[in-house]
Amino acid sequence: MVSITQPQVHVWTRDEYHRLANLGFFEGRRVELVEGQVMDMAAMGSPHAAAVDLVDAALKAVFDSGYYIRQQKPLVISDISEPEPDVAVVPGTIRDYAEAHPTTAALLVEVADTSVSYDRTVKGSLYAKAGIADYWIVNLAQRQVEVSRQPVADDEATYGWCYGEVLTFPPGQTVAPLAAVDGRVAVEDVLP
Repeated sequence: MVSITQPQVHVWTRDEYHRLANLGFFEGRRVELVEGQVMDMAAMGSPHAAAVDLVDAALKAVFDSGYYIRQQKPLVISDISEPEPDVAVVPGTIRDYAEAHPTTAALLVEVADTSVSYDRTVKGSLYAKAGIADYWIVNLAQRQVEVSRQPVADDEATYGWCYGEVLTFPPGQTVAPLAAVDGRVAVEDVLP
């Protein structure tokens, strides 16, 4: 009897991903590592870029000096995931991450125009699996902020996890980050 071996998908590790980057393999490309896959990210349009800056400014107004707000920088979730969320609120200061990227965040925000479905399903499952308690999507197409909280295991979700609570906030409403409950972010302040 002949044994048949099926081809296997190579799951890239963070070390391999960084080696490829150091060799210039990703030169001129926006990429991130998600569960062992190198994902090409869409080009960023002006509304997306403006919204990232608006989110950054709004969050700086509500988080105290115990947090550092990063734009489009790596977050180490596992040995096979290093996404680059549009905005991450991480504990500490800039210098705390001079030697290594953060491994957790008090809040992650993705700005979505054409990537809403991806950010809800793939990124949502990835962040829930990592235990991120507060995940927001600034949905430019529907002009709202989608707030996901309470990570729970879910066999139907992309990576086996999802958020148990998902709330939608239109303009005219405010959102309080879990880690800055006294702070309020007006939805219209993060929409271009």
